[in-house]
Amino acid sequence: MKIIVGLPAYNEEKNIAKIIVKLKKVADQIIVCDDGSTDLTSRIAESLGAIIIKHPKNLGYGSAIRSIFLKAREINAEVLVTIDADGQHKIEDIENVVKPVADGRADISIGSRFLDKDDNAPKYRKLGINIITKVTNSSLSEKITDSQSGFRAYNNKVLQALTPSDSGMGISTEILIKSSNLGFKIAEVPTEILYDGDTSSQNPVSHGTGVLLSTLKYISIERPLRFYGIPSFILFAIGFTFTFFATQYYAEVGRLNTNLTLIAAGTLVIAVILIVTAILLYSLVSVVREGKSR
Repeated sequence: MKIIVGLPAYNEEKNIAKIIVKLKKVADQIIVCDDGSTDLTSRIAESLGAIIIKHPKNLGYGSAIRSIFLKAREINAEVLVTIDADGQHKIEDIENVVKPVADGRADISIGSRFLDKDDNAPKYRKLGINIITKVTNSSLSEKITDSQSGFRAYNNKVLQALTPSDSGMGISTEILIKSSNLGFKIAEVPTEILYDGDTSSQNPVSHGTGVLLSTLKYISIERPLRFYGIPSFILFAIGFTFTFFATQYYAEVGRLNTNLTLIAAGTLVIAVILIVTAILLYSLVSVVREGKSR
């Protein structure tokens, strides 16, 4: 089985050489997407025999993963493994992550930090990932524990069917939601992350908020009836309840209660807008999908 390992990298000259040397023992080919680095990342990786994709400027993690997907598709990889280039993933875990895909039990295998109860993730990061994962699970047929893990294995069917589009960290969610909609099987295996302080260069609050918003965006597109329909029905119930109270008040007092009337009217208007949005978006998505399937 031809295993390709893809590394999105940005200014990783300190780590890239030792990672590639280790990867050569388990991978048939290595793809490094240099996402606009200003250091020697791509030069070092190329000297060690890696296939280099170089972005002219920093486009984001999602753009790097997309470029790796496209290159892996081009060279017809049987299995693509994506890992981070910062040295947090254990190269020894690649075999375990690939196994469900190699055995045909899954189309996507995720190296989860949270299947092992002894995970050492910082509490704030674990909380944020758990929230995003719970939101993501609302749109997946198979529930997972770590939607934001970048340590994954994909079979060729996934590579041929998916072209990720998100430029940021939301790509992790995008791939899962789209894969679930296409009927691909998703599995998880426990992996260990080597946290050495906090290697993230982004503010955890803004980073987590951005990923959550991106997650909600893809859920709203892929599951419009559920995303907009459920809130709409709740607002309809609230609106009709306040309409009843407003009508009752008018019958007893002979004049409208401004507060009750405004709440009733406002919630009903929003409910109508949401249900119309759900129907229109569902219709649009269905048309697009039918066009792609032809």
